[in-house]
This record gives sequence, C-alpha cells and structure tokens, in this order.
Amino acid sequence: MPQHNLTRAEAQDRAGALDVHSYDVTLVLDGTGSGFRSVTTVAFSSVSRSGTFIDAISERIDRLILNGEELEPERFVEDGRMALPHLAEKNVLTVDGRFSYMNTGEGMHRFVDPVDGETYLYTQFEVPDARRVFAVFEQPDLKASFTFTVLAPSHWTVVSNSPTPQPDAAAQAAAGLGIDGTGLSVWQFAPTPRISSYITAIIAGPYSSVHSSLTSADGSEVPLGVFCRASLADHLDADDLFELTRAGFAFFERLFGVPYPFEKYDQLFVPEFNAGAMENAGAVTFLENYVFRSRPTRAMVERRAVTILHELAHMWFGNLVTMRWWNDLWLNESFAEYMSTLAAAEATEFTDAWTTFATLEKSWAYRQDQLPSTHPIVAEISDLEDVEVNFDGITYAKGAAVLGALVAYVGREEFFTGVQEYFSAHAWSNSVLDDLLRPLEKASGRDLRAWSRLWLEESGVNVIRALPSRDDAGALTALTLTQEPHIIPGQPVPSLRPHRLGVGFYRLDEDGRFARLATVHTDLDGDSVDVELPDGASAAEVVVTNDGDLTYAKVRLDEESLALASEHLNGFDDSLTQLIVLSSVWDAVRDGELPAAHYVELLHRHLPAITHSSGLLVQLRQLATALDAYVPHARRSDLRARMADRLWELTGGADGIPAGSDQQLQLFQAFCRQASTDAHMDALESVLVDAGTVPGLVVDTDLAWTIVTALAAGGRWTDVRIAQHLRTDDTAAGQRAAATARASRPSSSAKTQAFLGLVDDRSLPNAMIGAIAQGYARGLEHDDGTLVAANAPLTDFSREYFDRVTGWWESRTLEIAQTLTLSLFPPASERTAKATEAWIESHPKAPKGLLRLMRENLDTTLRALRAQAVGLED
Repeated sequence: MPQHNLTRAEAQDRAGALDVHSYDVTLVLDGTGSGFRSVTTVAFSSVSRSGTFIDAISERIDRLILNGEELEPERFVEDGRMALPHLAEKNVLTVDGRFSYMNTGEGMHRFVDPVDGETYLYTQFEVPDARRVFAVFEQPDLKASFTFTVLAPSHWTVVSNSPTPQPDAAAQAAAGLGIDGTGLSVWQFAPTPRISSYITAIIAGPYSSVHSSLTSADGSEVPLGVFCRASLADHLDADDLFELTRAGFAFFERLFGVPYPFEKYDQLFVPEFNAGAMENAGAVTFLENYVFRSRPTRAMVERRAVTILHELAHMWFGNLVTMRWWNDLWLNESFAEYMSTLAAAEATEFTDAWTTFATLEKSWAYRQDQLPSTHPIVAEISDLEDVEVNFDGITYAKGAAVLGALVAYVGREEFFTGVQEYFSAHAWSNSVLDDLLRPLEKASGRDLRAWSRLWLEESGVNVIRALPSRDDAGALTALTLTQEPHIIPGQPVPSLRPHRLGVGFYRLDEDGRFARLATVHTDLDGDSVDVELPDGASAAEVVVTNDGDLTYAKVRLDEESLALASEHLNGFDDSLTQLIVLSSVWDAVRDGELPAAHYVELLHRHLPAITHSSGLLVQLRQLATALDAYVPHARRSDLRARMADRLWELTGGADGIPAGSDQQLQLFQAFCRQASTDAHMDALESVLVDAGTVPGLVVDTDLAWTIVTALAAGGRWTDVRIAQHLRTDDTAAGQRAAATARASRPSSSAKTQAFLGLVDDRSLPNAMIGAIAQGYARGLEHDDGTLVAANAPLTDFSREYFDRVTGWWESRTLEIAQTLTLSLFPPASERTAKATEAWIESHPKAPKGLLRLMRENLDTTLRALRAQAVGLED
C-alpha cells in the first residue's frame, strides 16, 4: 500500500475555502477479516462552489452522498482522495466504505496476542493517517468536533478522546447499518472540542485498566486511566504512573496558566507501536515496552517519565493550540521536549534530567544537524513527503535546546507570561511562528526577530574552541573563545550565533580529583571573545567550555585540557562536566580529528567512573558504533575482544562496580553486545545456566534473551536451541526476541532468510520487521571487513538492496519503507559509498523522503570511512 501526498499549496487552498464544523464517524470493529466498515458524515461550509476533495485511503467506497445527491464512487474516488463537485454554502457529506486493518503501526493497527488469542486495535494518525480509518479533510488547520460511534465485541473496552460511555446493546445501531449485531455492543462517544484530525483516536480490545482521578487547577475532577493488554497487566505499575501524571498536571497548569483542556486523561500502552508515544487528545498511546516485564535500567525508567511528561505537555502545545501547517511542527515538538525535561528536573525524582538531555537528546540533535539533510528548526515543508521524515533530532532536541536558550534570553517569568498570552489568544485554533514571538516580545521587551532568524530559521551548528594562554610556569594568563561555522557541502553556511555559555576552570588535586576553581559566564557574539579570568583561574589546568551545557554548539577543548581531562576522567565529581568532556571527545572522533581507538581506550580505563545511567547508556552505544564502524578493520577484532574482556571484568565487580547496580546491568548488556571469542561465549552460557555466576546479576526474561542473542550472533546457538528457549517465553516480546536471535546468526542461510522475510513477507508486522532487521544487521560484516555471503535466490546483499530500495517506497507504507531503507543498508565500505553515489545520481526523481535517507546513508558511510582512515594513521 503506497504513500499518498498532499501539498502545502493544496492544503492552503482548501483551508481558505472550507470551514469544517463536525464529523460523525461510525466504525464497526470486530477485529476479523481484512478490514472494517467506516461511515462518516461531515458537515462543512464552503466559500467556493467549484468543488474540493476529501482524503480517504480505503479498500473500497460503497456510497458517496453529497448534499443528498448520490455520487458514483467509480467517478469520484481517486488515489487517496475523493473529488467533491458542486459545493453549496453549507454541505453535508456521507462516505460509507471498507477500510483496512494495518500491521504497520499506521491507521487502524491490529494485533493478536499469542498468549490468549485476543485481538487488540489502536489508531495512529500523525501525520496523515486518519484517512486510513475514515474520510477526513486531513490537515491540521481544518479543526472540527468529532463524534465517534463504535460497534465492537461486548467483552472489549473502547477508548477515544471523549470519556468512555457505558456500552449499549448494538441491535438498533447494527440494524441501521444493515449488519448482524450478535455479540456486539455500541459505544456512543460525546462530541470532542474542535481539534485536528491527527490527534483523534480509537483504542479497542480487551484491555486491562486501572483508574484514578485528580483535581485540576479550575477545581474540576479529571478522571485518569492507564491501560495495557491483559497478558501484561501484572507488570503495570499504575501507582507510579499516576504519581508522575499528577506531578506533571500541577507543574504545567501552574506555568501555563490554563487548566487541563480536556475532560479526562487516559494513557494506553499498546502493542507494536512505532514511536515512543502519541499525544492523542485525552487518550495518549505509548509503546508498551514502557510496561516493564523485566528489570529496566534507570535510563529507561527516566526515559518513560520524560515521555509521559512530553505527551502531557502536548495537551497544551499541539492539541489546545496547533500549528497551522507542518513547517511549524516545532511549536508542538520542541516545546513538549523542553517542557518535559523542565518538569522532570523540577517536579519529579529525576532532578538531573538536564544532564540526560545534554548527553542523550543533544547528541541526537548534533548528529542530525551535521547531516546533508540538516534544516532549520522552522523547516520548509512543501508537502507531506517533507514532514514525514522530519520528526528528527532537529525538530525535537535542537528545538528544545534553543528554547532553553530563549528562556534565558527573555527571562523565565517573561517567557511564561508570553506563553500564557499565546494560549489565551489561540486556544482551539492554529498558530504560526509570529503568533508566539509577539507575546514573548511584549512580555520581555526584546526584539526577537534577529534571534529567530539566527536560531530558528537557519540550519546548522557552530564550533566553539577554547584558546588559553599560559606563562612559562604553566599559569593561565588569558583565555579566548572562538566560534566558526560547521560547514556542510551543499548547505548554507551557518551564521555565527550569539551564545551565553559557562566556562569552568579546574585543577587536579593530590587525590586525583578535579577541583572547580571558578566558573564564569560569558557572551560570545561574533567570531571571538576574550574571557575575563575570575579570581583563582590562573591555577587552572583544565578549561571546560560550555560547562553547564547552556548553549547549543560543538565544543573543542584545548589540547592540554583534553589530555589531562581524558587521563583523569574519573576525577570529575559532576556527571554533567564529565559527560561534556566525553561528548567533545566523541564529536572529534566523528569528525576524524581523533582516532576511534582513542575513545575506546578512554572507556576501557574510565567506564567505572561513569555512573549517570543515561550518560553510560550513550557511551556504550557510541562504543558499539566505534567498534562496528569507526575502528579500522585491521584493529577491530583485537580491540573488540579486549573491550569485551574489560566489560566482563567490570560486570564481575572489578574496580568497585557494585553488585546488583544499574551500572553492572548496563555493563553486562554491553558485554553481550561485544562478546566475540569462545571464552566470551563460555561465560555467557555459564550465566544463562547459573545466574549466581555473576554476583548481583539477575537473569530475568529480557536479559536472558539478550544472552541468547549474543550466543546466536557468536555462532554458538542454533535455531533449534533458540526455539527451545522460546518455549519459556512464547509471548509477543519473546517471539520478536527469538526472531532477532535467529537473524543474528552469522551464516549465509540466516542472513538470506532474514532479508527475504523482510522484503517479501507482507504478513510481518512492523515490530517483527524491526526485530528481524536488528538481527540481520548484527554480524553481517565480519571484523575483517568481509560480508556474509548471500544464498540463492539472492546474489549479493548489497546489490539486492540497491536494486530493490525504490520499490519499497512504491509498494510499502512510509514506516515500513523507512525501516527497510535504513536497516538493510550495507555496512560502510568504498563499494557501498560508490554504489550509493551512483544510486543517488541515477534516481533524481525518487521520492523526497527516500532521497533524503539515501543522502544520509551516504554521509554516514563516508564519515565511517574517514574515521577508519584516521585510525590507520594512528
């Protein structure tokens, strides 16, 4: 099922002509067959009599009635839309048809639980997939009130944006539809406020739920609910979720000055979800991995908390006030990302959330901002093809970082005064950038146009360097900060932006600890600034630029500071400073300024000192990238084995790693990822057989699968043994884990079977595709640079990829096409680079999203090759 486009020009024309009043949508959802009945009646006004179109992606349209006139579907139903001729001033349209259940996480997703055979449904509509469930004017600025009526099996629960009503017997409703209502009930939801179609939702199935309530700022009682599949109900920690939700409500209502705008707040953890969550008004859906059936890392628990707060912030930013078109997506996502971190830091136990933001979210932003596809935070979005690949590190993380700088620039009190006026002026409507800047300018007295141009409307990132001067005795006598644009060929050169940043001055004491002698805050506006040295700074041996992470920029420490800080990384008492140093080192590795082996050796020495959970997570991910892509092939096997030996040592308690700690768990997970020798495989088997092998390490369900996958990737376990282990956990998660393990095996048959399944088997749901793709990529390239050979009927994995990739974008949905394009891309090599360049040159008219991803793939490949070349010189 291909994608269907909508241009901004079409949307503007339609918004200028129409005023949509209401939708009445009836859905018959029994979960069987290929699809479901959908009957939509939409009332709208038009200033044009010449006609318009409405969006729908359906199996078929049976009836099309406009203002009482039957229109022949075969004449007016087009590809993804229906033409509506001869409009009146006031119009009523009814569309009756069959729409498809999906297994891609888009539209109406259907999942069957292997544990109990029950069917679960949920919708996912952002960006343009409400049209896969009902006929709709699919654009954010045509808001309307939505009334949903759902016929579904009587033992199900049905949730939507409005409070869930008591179900009634379906006989009368079924008779009106001309269907048999046996075994069905009907849920008649009240009309919603005026909202955009992409935040409407239907979730249906035998979901288990827990309920509570809270008192909103206006004194009203807001019902709360948390939901998950029945087979996961024992793992649902509802009390923790309610506590976090209440903290978020109080925090946001106080700062926004607007009570929660909807009638209730349900949070539903749903299967096979593509993203972390979706901010459906009053009915937020979450990735069900956030229901922890095994011990999570502290980083994962924090990630869930920030995600919950992110979606709650959307009830104001995005749902109450919505961007007019997708170029202002940042008005939704950047704000939600900033507010969720602020709330986590100030209203929850995660008081170091800004450290997580600095090391996790901002690393995402920096990677994205250095790709050839970099774009302004306020991006130019000409059609849906542009926006569908724009939910990225710039829109989320860079935008949030820049908002933090804006708060500092205008003042926190002034910022939220402006935000409150913004909500008051645009509630239940749509907005653009200027609608936010005006009240912020009014509240702060500052002209924000130049600031907006530099930070929001230009792409790219600056590089800030510290240039210290010292006398013959080594005393610091002067410090200059410089900035320069990071230049990407083919992209505009970024302007030099104004930065407010901290500079930390440190000296190593006799105990090997860094003492912070002083911190100074300075403004860098232009190509350089001389920093006035504070008292005591002359004794500093290490200068840390952007200490405190106040600005958004690539940072380079001076050579002496970098050497000493790297040698004594365990000497920093502050995790944020330690991680800023590590971020600077990693960025230099990515830019080919330092060999990747330098970073690997740094972690080899100092992993015990990295105790911040999300910070450790990021370093271990980067370690995997270094060993898989950046270290030269000639050194890769030995360095990987040496690093795995170190991880195993640390897991066992070396260098003071506490038994049972979060740090131990993450280090063991990393050992599983890097295990490569027979001795490593023996160690893994011993842990799986006897959990007491490693004191404090609990081998629960998910950790056992991590071990099994490592044993499969190491060639130790066969499909038969994987199948035997699956009998201990024959759940949806277990089946996906087994698929990952099978695809991880380093054999031609395993990789060929995985590739063919991914590209040919349309019955595979999105989550299973992701699981198999993860295993396929693991071990496809041997450490010596050779690839696993393909079996017949395939010729060569690389050649097959480039021959097939265009077809995925013609025949698969966006989510699946993206997954295949990114996950099956060949490992970095000169051959891969040349093949990608040739493909791009020969496919100038390929879909824009595909071209963007292929250019990003090429950039990632070339970056890896440059890193490998630097490693050979080391």
